[in-house]
Amino acid sequence: MITLIADAGSTKTDWCLMNERGTVARQSGAGLNAVLMTEDDIVEELRRTLSPHLTSVPTAIRFYGAGCTPEASPRMLSALRRVTGAVDIEVMSDLLGAARALCGRRPGVACILGTGSNSCLYDGERIVDHVPSLGYVLGDEGSGATLGRRFVGDLLKRQLPAALCQAFLGETGLSEAEVIERVYRRPLPNRFLASLSPHIARHRDEPAVHRLIVRHLRDFLQRNVCQYAGHERLPIHFTGSIATVYRSELDEAMRELGLHTGVVMKSPMEGLITYHAESPS
Repeated sequence: MITLIADAGSTKTDWCLMNERGTVARQSGAGLNAVLMTEDDIVEELRRTLSPHLTSVPTAIRFYGAGCTPEASPRMLSALRRVTGAVDIEVMSDLLGAARALCGRRPGVACILGTGSNSCLYDGERIVDHVPSLGYVLGDEGSGATLGRRFVGDLLKRQLPAALCQAFLGETGLSEAEVIERVYRRPLPNRFLASLSPHIARHRDEPAVHRLIVRHLRDFLQRNVCQYAGHERLPIHFTGSIATVYRSELDEAMRELGLHTGVVMKSPMEGLITYHAESPS
């Protein structure tokens, strides 16, 4: 039995081919989003990045992806069937993938902190509650996009030290006008804002920046995690670059709210490999 597992975001997709003995091959490709792409677009991308690495038809495909809503999932499923010829295909949300990777078959709260953010209450089998992310304009607390928005806003509003502002503009080569251009006039401002995270991390020892990061993560916990029944006793698990890069600040925010940190991993794939190895179905 050959199982193909995918963890797909809008910018990158991680693939793993595994059999009963374990992992056969792993690779990364371009992002896939069923909401943002047509079926033909998905097919074209799969043929370019996946087909060259498949030597036979997978017995099963377990695809977890951003934008895999009930309305859009059939599009992804059809594209996967056209390209691979597989019959046993399941297309599920990236949030369920994170929950299975982080919690396995035990109850817990699963959180994604990357370019965007998301969370859910998981009972060990399924998602039983979900506070909507609402995107970086209305929500997305804890995400790279919202962290970047708060940081650059505070910087240009003179809420952070002047020397820090000068250092940031020097490091990035940005000006106030260019920031406005990137946020309000160019496509994908969320990715631009999230791309500021390495510069923020470089100055995390500055007390004002440290406070901003901790407050940002505490807002995510209060407005999302603390809305789930049993959050005070369940382990809270995290995946994504923001969770791993700012682990110490995340732990501080968790302690302030009396919450219990569970697993923290950069990518869900390792957890998904374990999950499906224990039960190939």
